[in-house]
Amino acid sequence: MSNTYFDNNVFNKGKAFIPFLTAGYPTLEATEKLILKMEEAGADLIEVGIPFSDPIAEGPVIQKSSQLALKNGVNAEKIFEMLKRIREKSNLPMVFMAYANSLFVYGLDKFFQKCQELEIKGVILPDVPYEEKEEFEEVAKKYDVEIISFIAPTSNDRIKMIAQASRGFIYVVSSLGTTGVREEITTDLGAINEVIRQTTITKTAIGFGINNPIQAKEIAKHSDGVIVGSAIIKLIEKSGDNYLDAVYNYVKEMKEAINL
Repeated sequence: MSNTYFDNNVFNKGKAFIPFLTAGYPTLEATEKLILKMEEAGADLIEVGIPFSDPIAEGPVIQKSSQLALKNGVNAEKIFEMLKRIREKSNLPMVFMAYANSLFVYGLDKFFQKCQELEIKGVILPDVPYEEKEEFEEVAKKYDVEIISFIAPTSNDRIKMIAQASRGFIYVVSSLGTTGVREEITTDLGAINEVIRQTTITKTAIGFGINNPIQAKEIAKHSDGVIVGSAIIKLIEKSGDNYLDAVYNYVKEMKEAINL
């Protein structure tokens, strides 16, 4: 599969807004409702996190949501069942954010086959370095699933190498450290974007730390899309029974902000 799927379905309506959800937080039923509500609000792609006991790339907010989902008994099989129900109503583009061990436990071949059945076109593996992704990529390719590459502020000389081999889209990490809301993002994203643009036509989406429309609008100048996770998890937590309306309004506002 070429980048055509993501180009035609995610980055074809202006700048893409990509919200993240931990599957099973606060419940699996809530995740199902949230995905459909986010689509209604204008989300272009949903990043679905498979809960994991030691999510090293995540800050405290997403770690907590992951632990709660695991406590609720959420696993890959139950997530696939939930996504099957969603696919009866929606063809919204989705990718997984998952840790390598979750895939090994489920079985690589079986995992990517399920992704193909449910039209999950990409998988992000934050604990798999670029140099070690081949083991996953070989199996993923059999099922037309892309392994989405990360480019971090520390990538430096590796930016061109990673960009050149990238498929689907490139996840550009805005800041050092784990995920989580940041008051200010100081990374020279313009310089990183310039190197990527000189190397590849693959679209880019920037994540880590983005939480409000002003930040998102600024970030969008240097990318084709914006990814937000921790701010949404926090919003769900503080909104109580009103979480669906709160998330709908937030996604709508962010999508509008990045395309002003």
